[in-house]
Amino acid sequence: METYTRWSFHFFAVAEIAGIGLAAWGQVGGGLAAWLLLLVCAHAVVCAVTASRALDWTRGRREQPVALLWGLGAVTLAVTVAAIAIAERGPDSDDVQGATGTVFAGVLVFAAGIGALGVRRRRRIFALVSGYAAGAVAGGFPLGGSVRGALFVGVGVLVGGGFLAFTSVFSVWLLDVVYELDAGRETRARLAVAEERLRFGRDLHDVIGRNLAVIALKSELAVRLARRGREEAVDQMTEVQRIAQESQREVRDVVRGYREADLDVELAGAQGVLTAAGIRCEVTGEAAGLPAEVQSALGWVVREATTNVLRHGDAERCVVAVRVAEGRVVLTVENDGVSGGVVGASGASGSGGSGSGLAGLRERLAAVDGALEAGPVRDGVFRLVAKVPLVGGEVIA
Repeated sequence: METYTRWSFHFFAVAEIAGIGLAAWGQVGGGLAAWLLLLVCAHAVVCAVTASRALDWTRGRREQPVALLWGLGAVTLAVTVAAIAIAERGPDSDDVQGATGTVFAGVLVFAAGIGALGVRRRRRIFALVSGYAAGAVAGGFPLGGSVRGALFVGVGVLVGGGFLAFTSVFSVWLLDVVYELDAGRETRARLAVAEERLRFGRDLHDVIGRNLAVIALKSELAVRLARRGREEAVDQMTEVQRIAQESQREVRDVVRGYREADLDVELAGAQGVLTAAGIRCEVTGEAAGLPAEVQSALGWVVREATTNVLRHGDAERCVVAVRVAEGRVVLTVENDGVSGGVVGASGASGSGGSGSGLAGLRERLAAVDGALEAGPVRDGVFRLVAKVPLVGGEVIA
């Protein structure tokens, strides 16, 4: 979007040269036309540079180009004065008057539109456009020779400059919105990861928090009883052992529920999350009939890949495909943001910890004798392929 906006303003310079300079060349011709074209080209170059610096300023990359804005105004003044001088002292013909009038009004219109990029408040933009329009009225007397002609030139500059100024302000606003949406998408992905971590921490706390408190109390009671030589201390430690074993079993259940995932649910969730983030997502195939352990391993691959597409890439399209062929299940996740694939073994990912990235996925797939391939396949395209063999080569009915 930023590239499109920048080149749009650079195209304004081309439009100024083509619409004003070449038009003047076609009207008068000869050396006079060359001078007019040279003036317009110089003004267009200053406009292009000012637009580029002003866009950098709107993105917070440099200071406000105040000197360039004053320079643009000075160059505009010089061009308009030269146009008036040529109209006054040049050949007395309608073609010359028309060409100089086109150059005079045109550079004021483009100066007003580009200058609006370098200011932020609406009052200043209105004042800027109105100032150029007032200058057009003041300079219109030598060109038109009448109040009506001068007012006509001023109104033309006011309308044309106002339109370009509105276009400039709207383009900057749209660019800011796109950047905010991009930042919001990244924040949303981070919040989703943080929410999942909080959920897991809450479940883990609920499971073992009470049991650990009971273990601490019973251990303290057993110590006191043992110091007194009471046989009940053995019963209390037996109870501590039972609670510890129960806690261990409950923690395994929590971790198993966190690590296992239903493939159909993960596929639907991936499509919904990516679509909400503005990424076109196509999902083909289904997981019906696949063994639970295979669905769990592949579901985690989908979850991890989706998280990394959101967090680490700049994808516009993502394709997820599940197919069964030659006694194995093949899951393919492909996106057109080459940096959006799953990161390396030690890279960050949505799950965090040492089990993140390719290493974590390979660990989960290894539990079902699966394999993982990941990397760029062509310019700008990243592909992740997970292959898991089926027991007996058949899908469960």
